[in-house]
Amino acid sequence: MNIIEKTDEEILELANPMWADLITHSNQGNYGDFIKRFAPSLLLALNEVEVGRQFTNSELTRHLSEEFDFLGTIRRGEHVTVLYRQRSTKRDGEWLGRLVLGYEGDDVMIFGASIF
Repeated sequence: MNIIEKTDEEILELANPMWADLITHSNQGNYGDFIKRFAPSLLLALNEVEVGRQFTNSELTRHLSEEFDFLGTIRRGEHVTVLYRQRSTKRDGEWLGRLVLGYEGDDVMIFGASIF
């Protein structure tokens, strides 16, 4: 199955809990749980030292609000990008959250995640 064939509602049933987990584990600085749903190809591309430094030093990544707003989806190839409005508990303003999902075998996995 290709994830882009799912409706937005079906995608959000998968994406929202994954995004919420990323927020929780980012706030805790828990790298092991943060990456648990990452696709193997994403894990190979990650620099564990850099991610660890972000968890330690970034005020934003350690103080994400648990509340977020769905903005939309972008479908391309075998992946769907889910866009969120994200806020911080320490910094004023809003950020764009991006979660890229696709299938790895029979499982929906994270192929990208970022906050701009």
